Amino acid sequence: MKKQLLFIIPSLAAGGGEKSLINLLSQIDYDQYEVDVFLFAKKGVFLSFLPPQVSVLNHSVDFEHFSLPVHSAIWALAKRRRWKLVYNRLLYFLANRRIGNTAQKEQYAWKYLKQACPQLVKTYDAAIGFLEKSSTYFCVEKVNAKQKIGWVHIDYNEMGMDATYDHTYFKEMSTIVTVSHECARVFIEQFPSLKYKVNVIHNIVSPTIIYEMSRQSIPLQKQMFTLLTIGRLHPQKGLDMAIEACSRLVRKGMKLKWYIIGEGQERTKLERLIRIHQLEEHFILLGQQANPYPWLDVADIYVQPSRFEGKAIAIDEAKILHKPIVVTNYTTAKDQIIDRVTGLIVDLNVDGIEKGISLLMKDDALREQLTVNLSGHSYGTESEIDKFYQIV
Repeated sequence: MKKQLLFIIPSLAAGGGEKSLINLLSQIDYDQYEVDVFLFAKKGVFLSFLPPQVSVLNHSVDFEHFSLPVHSAIWALAKRRRWKLVYNRLLYFLANRRIGNTAQKEQYAWKYLKQACPQLVKTYDAAIGFLEKSSTYFCVEKVNAKQKIGWVHIDYNEMGMDATYDHTYFKEMSTIVTVSHECARVFIEQFPSLKYKVNVIHNIVSPTIIYEMSRQSIPLQKQMFTLLTIGRLHPQKGLDMAIEACSRLVRKGMKLKWYIIGEGQERTKLERLIRIHQLEEHFILLGQQANPYPWLDVADIYVQPSRFEGKAIAIDEAKILHKPIVVTNYTTAKDQIIDRVTGLIVDLNVDGIEKGISLLMKDDALREQLTVNLSGHSYGTESEIDKFYQIV
């Protein structure tokens, strides 16, 4: 009999965790496993990439109505005389308005959201909350499963979450998966009593798939040096620093175009900064791209200007395509890059980003050496699926 698995994630919007899930699902042996996915929002650029064997669970009417914009939600719920949910929808709205910290906002608003979340009837062999916060909380409170697994994709200390609140849920998990040894170290430092639950499973990346998808044509005529960054438009990703670094480089006469693949809450702010620095022709927000690999393939340098990461999938993908890489020195950077061997690790500020890019643009021999070094290794991690099988 096939084992029954459930994965929980907010949506399949463009992001590292979402891409990680798609990559994992693409490697599962569906002769041995039957897989359901619960999405808080059935949307996202990766939705069409779900393997056909995967079932996306339907929402209850209560959850559908609760998920509407606040005025529409209250009206729809009130029409059905769901007064308790009307009350909780209003409190959910106020909690999201009142709490400034984004991570804690999601934590503290869960007690209202969960009132509308369905209690799943099916019993699973393993349920996996595949992102931090709501996915984990849903896994613990709304699912019947023999094993419950939490998946931590980040440097836990950097997100500003309430660790006491999370401990209540993490202690109910059979296993906590982190995506790098540094993430595991940080997590254990924060939750020492849970050390025995922690396993490391690296993000799965497939060179074969990346090579194949990189062959797609894109509307780009290269006329100058091309830089690329892939990531959500979020303060974590350091794109405000990237814009300032780009401005300095352009003012010094460097001819470049820097493309950004991703979408998010900072678009308006970043567009304003681009206008202020007059970089409309040099720093270009491409939005979400279902297939970023042709852009990565034509890039001369891949840049990761983040303030913090867990383990950036885009860096592994850039390594697979043998791209010279500039990465800021956040706590987990050395998990993926050896400085001046597989990329440059630079100071986590505008100066560092500018100097790293400038060095690689000017030093053809260094760029070539990094490419040669990267081409001498295989960066596929498909075998990580075996670690997953061991815990489910």
